[in-house]
Amino acid sequence: MICPDVAGFTPGLKELRRDPLTHDDSRCWQHVSKLPHFRDEEVRMANDAPPLNEVVNGGLEFTIPIAHKMGVRAEEVRPGFAATTVPVEGNGNHFGVMYAGVLFTVAEILGGAIAIASFDTAKYFPLVKDLQIFFRKPAATDVRAEASLSEEEIARITEEADAKGKADFTLEAVVTDANGVVVAETKGLYQLRSHGK
Repeated sequence: MICPDVAGFTPGLKELRRDPLTHDDSRCWQHVSKLPHFRDEEVRMANDAPPLNEVVNGGLEFTIPIAHKMGVRAEEVRPGFAATTVPVEGNGNHFGVMYAGVLFTVAEILGGAIAIASFDTAKYFPLVKDLQIFFRKPAATDVRAEASLSEEEIARITEEADAKGKADFTLEAVVTDANGVVVAETKGLYQLRSHGK
């Protein structure tokens, strides 16, 4: 039986839902490997794979339901780059600006989005080891978070993960409001880990 989490990534399977009593959430990233290798755009298109941002958005509902409930959306996802957004509506705090945990979440999700686009999901899954956030200004509008990895860094991470079964990498993100004002910055320590190691 196909894992219900794949339903979020695969058109036509959205009616499937996971059973929280019998499904091993720690293995969810492994199920992405049953899909076409996302890094190769021609392969993805030939297999009618959805755009990478839709893959991430579909997966959030099942793998990180709280982020989905906040309204976090992947707007752009490609090898080495991801951008996410979240609305201010429904995510306010006690003094009328965006809640700090929502700003953290919209930035932290970038590590998974970039990993899906940049690495072979049949071999690897990402995890976050540490994340620091620096709040710069209150966010009174919807926000957008962006982060990137260079081709050289992607190659280094892949080579190290192949050799050692895992590789750490740093991802810095900038969160801006609707006017382009920087409201937060993050520095995250992520790890790309081989399945089964």
